[in-house]
Amino acid sequence: MLFAQYDRYSYARTPLVEVICQLRFPTILAIGAQPPAAFQEAVRRDFPQYAARQEQLPPKLVRKGNTASLEAQKPITNYTFLSQDNRWKLNLTQDFIALSTVSYQRWEDFAARLDRPLAQFIQIYQPAYFERIGLRYVNAVSRQRLGLEGRLWDDLIQGQYIGILGEPDVEESEIAKCSLDVESPLVGGYRMKLHAGPGLIGGGKTDKEVKFILDGDFSTAGKLNADQIPEKLEQMHRFAVCLFQGAITKELHEAMGPTPLAE
Repeated sequence: MLFAQYDRYSYARTPLVEVICQLRFPTILAIGAQPPAAFQEAVRRDFPQYAARQEQLPPKLVRKGNTASLEAQKPITNYTFLSQDNRWKLNLTQDFIALSTVSYQRWEDFAARLDRPLAQFIQIYQPAYFERIGLRYVNAVSRQRLGLEGRLWDDLIQGQYIGILGEPDVEESEIAKCSLDVESPLVGGYRMKLHAGPGLIGGGKTDKEVKFILDGDFSTAGKLNADQIPEKLEQMHRFAVCLFQGAITKELHEAMGPTPLAE
């Protein structure tokens, strides 16, 4: 089963490169009209660094009668708040708030870091509801870091995620590209967007090692109130755990240095 239940583990050599949670809401023009000074003051202790940049949105498809055309959209301001060590980041625009980190340890810590700024955002801007909640886990398995240079992906990743790389007559080194991309509904009104396959982080500009990317983006949509957020995120976290544990082999699991986590 794709989402069979698995135990949770913390890994000494985790392959996680980034975890991102984004919550979208109906446009609040006040956020883009002036710098969010009250919000900054509320989160400044944990996110003391501040920056703002203009982002150009892609053209919007506009239909008039039987014709359709692309219409340019106005740029929006993306406000960024960084932790002192640059490893945690808050983003705020007129359409969403997001928390991301490159130092993920466990779900409970991430949820706690999200709780305070999200509560402050709700108090200050009072969104009518949330339109979409998303939780994304980006993993990049490095054979070099784990001392597994001589192992094939077939030894480390379950066959359903590696395609023809699992075939005995296929030379891994000769395959230029092999990936799995899936978009699927999940039980309970959730959706999954999954990318899996060998690839280069950052296009290989600074790191030339080919890693196995397992990028799972889970989401739910609708008119969601603030009280629903913890339950929705908890379920998406469970999906992410099941996906990862079901995708790796015992050999990879042991090489990452697992420690069981109590529920």
